[in-house]
Amino acid sequence: MFDVLWDALPAIGTVAAWVVTISLLVLGFVGTLIPFLPGHLILFFAALGHWLMLRGDSGVEWWTFVVLGVLLILSQVFEFLSGAFGALIGGIGGIFFIPFGLILGPLIGSMFCEFVFAKKEVRPATVSGVGSVLGTVAGMVIKIIVGVLMIVWFLVDVIWIQ
Repeated sequence: MFDVLWDALPAIGTVAAWVVTISLLVLGFVGTLIPFLPGHLILFFAALGHWLMLRGDSGVEWWTFVVLGVLLILSQVFEFLSGAFGALIGGIGGIFFIPFGLILGPLIGSMFCEFVFAKKEVRPATVSGVGSVLGTVAGMVIKIIVGVLMIVWFLVDVIWIQ
């Protein structure tokens, strides 16, 4: 009886590794949608964890880590450039009012910061708020695209490229 269990251990380990990897991939994708969750970093760690758990049987090549690392860095640069401080605060507050809060939060947050702290008039503050919303939306779209690219690259490397 123990011989059968002993022979099944590698298969059980492979299944467990895939369960962890897929869970991290899903969590990482969700993280591309939720502002406070580091989705791209989780996607990178999904690939790294998969390789660490399965080593030679993982199907992950070294260049996949290079590509995923570059995509991770690009996503962070775009995220940094796409929003202002007020939009970030408004976006975090807007999380609690999904789906409208994700758009209205940055708008109201940046308008408030421009109006109160920068002492701008209503019209320039509104223009700044709209620009902040457009930057936030563009940043979210880019984050989602980069997240999907990371997942697809990993899966293509693991499943099809051998």
